[in-house]
Amino acid sequence: MGNRIVLADPRGFCAGVDRAIQTVETILRTAHGSSLPEGVPPVYVRRQIVHNRHVVGDLAAQGAVFVEELDEIPDSAVEHGVPVVFSAHGVSPAIQREAKRRGMHVVDATCPLVSKVHREVLRYVREGYEIVYIGHRGHDEAVGVVGESPEHVHLVEHAADVEALGFGPETKLVYLSQTTLSIDETRAVIEALKTRFPWIIEPPSSDICYATQNRQTAVKSVAEQSDCVVVVGSSNSSNSVRLMEVAEQALAGRGHAHRVDDAGELDPSWFDGVGTVGVTSGASVPEELVSGVVQALRPLGYDDVSYVTTTKERMHFVLPAELRKAGRRP
Repeated sequence: MGNRIVLADPRGFCAGVDRAIQTVETILRTAHGSSLPEGVPPVYVRRQIVHNRHVVGDLAAQGAVFVEELDEIPDSAVEHGVPVVFSAHGVSPAIQREAKRRGMHVVDATCPLVSKVHREVLRYVREGYEIVYIGHRGHDEAVGVVGESPEHVHLVEHAADVEALGFGPETKLVYLSQTTLSIDETRAVIEALKTRFPWIIEPPSSDICYATQNRQTAVKSVAEQSDCVVVVGSSNSSNSVRLMEVAEQALAGRGHAHRVDDAGELDPSWFDGVGTVGVTSGASVPEELVSGVVQALRPLGYDDVSYVTTTKERMHFVLPAELRKAGRRP
C-alpha cells in the first residue's frame, strides 16, 4: 500500500464560527447600494471575528474593517449607523457599556455556547459563589467571561495555579471553563481543584463545547492510524493549538503533530519516512485550506485519501435576530 492521507471528520467550521462569519457576510451583502458617504465602511468588527487570519483577510477584502478597540471607530461611522459586530468569542460588560454610551449599532455574534458561560457567571455570582474559571489568560473568550465579575471570577490556566487560590470551607465555590480548552487539560485542573477544595461544585453541564469535543475525538482516532498529523489552524486559535497537542499525545511517540495556517507552511522534511499523514482543522478553518494541504501532499506521494468519521454534526445556530430576514435572501 502506498502513502496515504487520513482526514478527520468532523473538522473545520463549527456552528458558532459559521454563524459569526455569516453575520458579517450578511451585513456586507445587504450594505450594497446603501447611501453611506465615501470612506465610511459598511461594517466594523471588534477583534478577529474568529481566530483565523484567512477568514479575517477575506472579510476585510469584502469591505469589513477590523479594529482592536471601539475607540478606533470614528464618530462619523456611529452617526451613520454603521453596524459594529462583536466577535464569536464574546465581550465583557465594560465593552458593551462603552458601545451603548457611544450609541453604536451593535450586532452581537458571540457564540451561543460562550454566551451560556457568561450567563452561568452571572447566576452563580447572584447566588453568592466565588467562581474558578479555567481558561487561557489573555484569550478573548476568557477576557470577556472574567469581565462579567472580575472580583468574583478567578482565572487559572494550569493545575499548578490552583495552589495560589486561598478559599476556606466557608466559601461557596464553583468552577467553569473556557469552551475551547482541551478536555484532558481541564481534567487535570479539575482534579487539582477537587483535591484542594473538596466542596467545590461542578457546573450542571460541561462548558467544553460539542465541536471541541468532537474534533478532539476525531483527531485521536486519526492519530491512532497515522505516523504524523497536520492540524490546519492559526496560532491564536485555542482549539487548533489544543488539537495539535491532543494529536501529539495520541501519536504516542510514533511521530509528531504540526500546526499550519495553510499549505504554504508545510515542511517536506516532516514527511520523511511517513506512510500515513492524518489531517484535521480547527473550528474556525475554511475547508479550502484543508483541501490545499491535501493537494500539497500529493506530489510527495500521498495519493490515497480516506476518512475517519467519529460523529455527524447537525448543530446550527440562527443569525442574530435583526439579520435573520436578510440572511434568508438568495
